[in-house]
Amino acid sequence: MQYITPKQAGELWGISERRVQVLCVNGQVDGAERFGGKVWLIPKDTPKPLDGRTKEAKQRKNNEQSEE
Repeated sequence: MQYITPKQAGELWGISERRVQVLCVNGQVDGAERFGGKVWLIPKDTPKPLDGRTKEAKQRKNNEQSEE
């Protein structure tokens, strides 16, 4: 499996490196792993997580809750 850094993920997803790091810490990036306690490694094919502030994310959250 190939991995990318938060900087590369940020460029790919159109967000800052720091935002990617925060998403990793919060467990929002599927498959992200911490290497050596300092560096995040993200699988290259991982899609960008939804921004919880958007209408799409809120609708998806409501749909998931109604299915339970």
